[in-house]
Amino acid sequence: MQIQKKLHVISLGCSKNLVDSEVMLGRLTDYAMTNEIGEADVIIINTCGFIEAAKKESLGHIFEALQRRKEGALLVASGCLVARYAKEIKDMIPEIDILTGVSDYHRIDSMIAQKRSIANNGVFLYNQEKRVITGSNIHAFVKISEGCNQNCSFCAIPSFKGRLQSRGIDSILHEIEMLAGNGYYDISFIAQDSSSYLRDKNQKDGLLKLIQAIEAQGAIKSARILYLYPNSTNFELIDKIAQSSIFQNYYDMPIQHISTNVLQSMQRSHNNIHQLLTYMRNVPHSFVRSSVIVGYPNESEDDFTRLCDFVEEFGFDRLNIFEFSKEEGTKAGLLEELPKNIRSKRINALNKIVKKQQDTLFKDMVGQNLDVIIEGKSEISEYFYSARDKKWAIDIDGEILINDGDFQGTGYYCARITDYKDGILVGRII
Repeated sequence: MQIQKKLHVISLGCSKNLVDSEVMLGRLTDYAMTNEIGEADVIIINTCGFIEAAKKESLGHIFEALQRRKEGALLVASGCLVARYAKEIKDMIPEIDILTGVSDYHRIDSMIAQKRSIANNGVFLYNQEKRVITGSNIHAFVKISEGCNQNCSFCAIPSFKGRLQSRGIDSILHEIEMLAGNGYYDISFIAQDSSSYLRDKNQKDGLLKLIQAIEAQGAIKSARILYLYPNSTNFELIDKIAQSSIFQNYYDMPIQHISTNVLQSMQRSHNNIHQLLTYMRNVPHSFVRSSVIVGYPNESEDDFTRLCDFVEEFGFDRLNIFEFSKEEGTKAGLLEELPKNIRSKRINALNKIVKKQQDTLFKDMVGQNLDVIIEGKSEISEYFYSARDKKWAIDIDGEILINDGDFQGTGYYCARITDYKDGILVGRII
């Protein structure tokens, strides 16, 4: 009897990377998964190379795997870091057995069988490949495009992922049908710039058409769209999402800053941000999420004060705060950085504002009845189930602990929020 080989996979970075990791898992179902690096016959690290902190994290995992792998185990490094620095990694860490970038996830089985690297140019665009969904029994991410046509001065993604390449609507519908057939009824649609979907095919209303097609298909129960871009988002799209019975009133539009001075230097749209955000906020029961970069090289004290004032006044439902990262090959990477102590001070100041707002938002939820999705047991305690508001995106928008009421595990329910303490929401199924 042949002993089944073991596989250990580490997927780093964003949800888009996670989808690619799930495609690799779909090609390697003959392997038994293990959480122990030292037991694995094959170790795959799907790296992130977006910002400096992510690069260091990816390299740290590679070096740890080299130290802990058993004799004869194959180490595979894939993903964005490899696509961006293939030659440097090969020269610096020759012990890596297989190097592959962002174009050949669906060939991982043949790479491992032949013990050879593949470093093609371009990106992998999903098309009916088998995936092994991880992290949920009801939710899945669906990637609608790769690459980006924007020219943000701080971003290196187009340098290794290239320009926008959209999947066809039929391809996406086929994937949704397969996912729904396996019980995945809650979908988050993702891309580098989701609101530009199909613009590479000369269709300015591509995302509208996709929403209409998914509604007509009727295979899933709930969905949301992540990563809208200001200059490719319009009021019609906001309305379409608001009117949908499947898509939640969830608006995730990273603005990166509010100061015209900074946005111009970032080479980002700055003319319609206020109008779009206000329009989103005025949608009944809307959830508005965004991201900002603090400490951009030409961010003055006045620019930062404007950002803080806007965040405090607008009150985002969720806000990601990133410290500026100087990246090779970008225009912003040529600018003189602000001192580290100034960047840290500003990060802390904005974090205080956001934390206070989040605290108020969660306190105000106590006593409310919400449509929720139960994902399974919570990692906080085996005595609680983990739920989230149906609008919320998985993993990033929060958790509601459930330990009371009549429910049968994973699924859609109505819950009453009963308590909020020390950053934790508690509810019961009603």
